[in-house]
Amino acid sequence: MRVWFGVLGPVVAWDADGRAIALKGPRHRAVLARLIVARRRVVPVSRLVEDLWTEPPPGAVGAVRTFVAALRRALEPRRPPRTPARLLVTDGPGYALRADPDAVDAWRFEQDVAAAATLPPDDAAARLEQALGRWRGPAYADFTDEGWARGERSRLAELRLHAVERQAEARLALDRAAEAVPDLEAHLAEHPWREGAWRTLALALYRTGRQGDALAVLRRARTLLVEQLGVDPGPELRRLETDILGQAPHLAPATAPGGAGGAAAARVWAEAAAAYDRTVATGARARLESTAGLLRDLSMTGGDGLRTARQQRVAAVAAAEELGDPELTARVIGTYDVPAIWTRLDDPEQAAHIVAAAERTLATLAPTPGRPGRPGHEAFGRETPHAEHPAHEATGHHGSGHGRSYHELPSHETPSHEATGHEPPSHRTPSHEATGHHGSGHGRSHHELPSHETPSHEATGHEPPSHRTPSHEATGHHGSGHGRSHHELPSHETPSHEATGHAATRRETTGHEPPSHRPPGHEAAGRETPAPEGTGHWGPGRELSDHETPGREAPKHGTPAHDAVAREGTRHDAVRARLLATVAVESRGSRGRRGAQAAREAEEIARRLDDPALLAFALNGVFMQSFDRAGLAPRRDAIGAELIALSARHGLVAFEVLGHLIRLQARSALADFASADRHAAAADRLGERHERPLVGVFTQWYRALRLAATGGRAAEVEAAYRDAAARLDGAGMPGLERGLLPLALLCLRVEQGRPAPTDADLDWGPYAPWARPLVLLAQGRHAEAATALRAVPDPPRDLLLEALWCLTGRAAIAVGDRETMARARTALAPAAAELAGAGSGLLTLGPVSRHLTDLTNALH
Repeated sequence: MRVWFGVLGPVVAWDADGRAIALKGPRHRAVLARLIVARRRVVPVSRLVEDLWTEPPPGAVGAVRTFVAALRRALEPRRPPRTPARLLVTDGPGYALRADPDAVDAWRFEQDVAAAATLPPDDAAARLEQALGRWRGPAYADFTDEGWARGERSRLAELRLHAVERQAEARLALDRAAEAVPDLEAHLAEHPWREGAWRTLALALYRTGRQGDALAVLRRARTLLVEQLGVDPGPELRRLETDILGQAPHLAPATAPGGAGGAAAARVWAEAAAAYDRTVATGARARLESTAGLLRDLSMTGGDGLRTARQQRVAAVAAAEELGDPELTARVIGTYDVPAIWTRLDDPEQAAHIVAAAERTLATLAPTPGRPGRPGHEAFGRETPHAEHPAHEATGHHGSGHGRSYHELPSHETPSHEATGHEPPSHRTPSHEATGHHGSGHGRSHHELPSHETPSHEATGHEPPSHRTPSHEATGHHGSGHGRSHHELPSHETPSHEATGHAATRRETTGHEPPSHRPPGHEAAGRETPAPEGTGHWGPGRELSDHETPGREAPKHGTPAHDAVAREGTRHDAVRARLLATVAVESRGSRGRRGAQAAREAEEIARRLDDPALLAFALNGVFMQSFDRAGLAPRRDAIGAELIALSARHGLVAFEVLGHLIRLQARSALADFASADRHAAAADRLGERHERPLVGVFTQWYRALRLAATGGRAAEVEAAYRDAAARLDGAGMPGLERGLLPLALLCLRVEQGRPAPTDADLDWGPYAPWARPLVLLAQGRHAEAATALRAVPDPPRDLLLEALWCLTGRAAIAVGDRETMARARTALAPAAAELAGAGSGLLTLGPVSRHLTDLTNALH
């Protein structure tokens, strides 16, 4: 029997027919309410006893069990005797209510509000009306004085106020301002301190022709704020008053999509979709490709949209494979180039399906005519072993050894100036974001200079004028076999710009880039590309193409046969690169080398083809494979810088957001919160402008991290983390959500020298192995902690690598495990200049250097 629960008012339960279920006395309802607050997690019996009684009577545990038994009979009246309960279950030391995600009115309310944020105004208004209609009174109305309900009641009440205000804004966008006025007036009568609501009410009055009433509302708001709170109105209220007095044109109802034109946009969508259904055959291949593009856009809405996109993506790929067309399958897989910022998969099984399909497709695509695979590579993206040259397996390059990706470097090549943010001054070469030199192999670019020759402009904020080469984002070097792209440089040759290896000038925070003066074909590739077809000329010092071998003359340009081969080769390479980038992104966090190999080859192809969108996708794969050791924040910062500049120039909004989030993480790791703040603000602006609701989830977590890292009070930081975690509920990102809040609070406690939290109902998720030794230590169970520590695996290669090693090191110091201390110190040493965990953009354990000092002292 399906059971529904209501907590938006008095706590009630209904059966499948909508009839109220008798829940007996107040203690029974309290047990039910307490389990609903826990959101399907286990609540220990001891906690229930503490929450039900101020001073528990003798036999309290037995009484709780009696209440639970009575609730089970009421909620599952047809359950046969002695069969396990399916709804109110016993689990370990307590009980859990395993209600469906839509079985509780409060949960459905939250889902409605989250969904409304992704909808056009007409749909959003209807969804919010439905959401607000679920309220029957104050949340958990029977338990207003109970401490265990207080936080949840406050959170739901705040979300309701937010929904009321969003509903009014949707009505204004639909040019229904008169409908918004009475609800806003009632809203402000109960909650007069909400400046946003005053602004919306004044705007609604103005749009209904009541300019005087609008100004009176603003004066009333100012009086309340100044006289009762002692604060002046915010800039938005002050600006609105000025605009109303001047009858500013922008105050008129909007006509663009999302405003009054939202209804027109909805009509266009409906008519186009209907026409598509009528004219495109049901089984047509075009439907699959259209579906893949739609799923890509749907995923960026978060919540149900993201969950649905993940599920249907696997189905779309399977359908494409069933048709037996490898190129169609490749396009369906590669179209889903959704930027990924978090290194833990939301659905590992789904990702494994996608990777397997991509690998199968790479293996079955026909080789490009006239373009055999390079030596040492299979024709379709897999690298074969190189018995004679083991180093090639690590670098992915074969031949002269001049070309290396910046992201392929062994740790001993990482420059110390990148970690510190300082670089010796130059007396030789002016600094550019990247420089393109052309010569016979003797000219050296800015990125090829030893560090003592490289200028430092980031520290001063000034850059000398260039007298030689214009500024470019990616390096284009052309010489006799010595040309190397930015990502091919050994790290000790990489310049320090904001300690990253990329110029991080003020234009990046705004998303603007100065015009490029690079000749066509040099924008992002970092390599010389052929001159326009028909000229028969190649740039000096070019690399051999895939269809050439040393000593053999290149095919002549300008012939139909050659042009056809070139076009076919480009198309095949682009398809392969998207499959390889997909493998790299969906293999994140794994310990195998395939993901890194795929990322390298995807990047190489994208640069050679000079395809900005393809390069952005490939760089996402490179980013996801940049966690082979600790201390690589500068490397990731360089990736983010290139993504921002590349995407801003070519209108790749989603990847521009990704670039800002990557740099937010990297600058946090380097304790450069001024820069991280700029990237957070830029990401928020882009997210708001382009309707990317998930962006705010990451920036809110960043601001909680920043508070923790800059000395915020423990209570404030914990509250900030809890608020950020609430944004994850229903966001559709379980790989990010599960276990994150307990881990953040554990890191906060460890950083402040306090014991780990020991609440039995904490869900540590995938972080349990690293948390368990510290939890056992906090409980005084040292022997068990030592045993648990010996079973702890090395942390996965992801954004929390340094944080989990620091937790491991702390536990090892506490139990005297010298072997684990030494392992932790070795693993953390490359990150000595970073803040532990801050590279995640989510949490921190303070400077890695402090943990290294403590480990060294303990070992000696």
